[in-house]
Amino acid sequence: MEKKFFQKPTTYVGEVNINVTDLERSLHFYKNILGFRVLKQSSLSVVLTADGKTPILSLEQPPEVISREAKTTGLYHFAILLPTRADLSSFLKHSIRSGVPLGASDHYVSEALYFNDPDGNGIEVYRDRPSSEWNWTEGQVAMATEPLDGDNLLAEGDKEWNGMPEDTILGHIHLHVANLEETEKFYVNGLGFKIVTKYPGALFASTGDYHHHIGLNVWNGVGAKPPVKNSVGLNWFELVFPSEEAVKQTVSKLNSMGVTVKHDNEVVDPAGNVIRLVC
Repeated sequence: MEKKFFQKPTTYVGEVNINVTDLERSLHFYKNILGFRVLKQSSLSVVLTADGKTPILSLEQPPEVISREAKTTGLYHFAILLPTRADLSSFLKHSIRSGVPLGASDHYVSEALYFNDPDGNGIEVYRDRPSSEWNWTEGQVAMATEPLDGDNLLAEGDKEWNGMPEDTILGHIHLHVANLEETEKFYVNGLGFKIVTKYPGALFASTGDYHHHIGLNVWNGVGAKPPVKNSVGLNWFELVFPSEEAVKQTVSKLNSMGVTVKHDNEVVDPAGNVIRLVC
């Protein structure tokens, strides 16, 4: 992991907050399968961490919660970035022993494992290849979805999985949206991201030449509606800006585009995804 992509002057994803239907069941999954630690807990919410101090993921069980809605905007997956390939290797071994159904891909820039939590919230756990190995052409980074060499990954190391390493972070978030053109204007002109890869029906955006901090797709259908507030899925996510001044400038840009930003610097993208602008 190269920390330069997740510190000043980049803008990157901070904490992600999601709804679940059974907090106790979810907490068991996120602690025992993923290896998170509890930072803070109440009867209907919990904040999870890897290092004991930095929130990465928070879970909520809202009143009258309903199951995940199909064909809506919202969370496709959030992605946990492990520090090393050896960490991903030990996590893969642990996942296999735990009987978790997995998908796996080689994206050229990274190696990734995919699965769902008990409510169907999408999760990616991945490791980055060194940025010196990424291939850029005219401002676009080469990414693909190829089969992962699982045997090679398993052979990377023999250390046991003892939970999320302290340097684990939230690497990126991938969202279902309703319209790519509107979404691109919002994230590029409003939030200051750059589109670094385009797939059929999808855009990938970053700052500071990362392969992507945000993925955006219309795979649930152009014009998809936002989920209801008490359904399983995304409540909000943070974008961490390099300074308070950068947040103020971003709010000003959004206002000039006719986008309403709340007093707590919370904004909603054109697909209904809620973003908190922090520094």
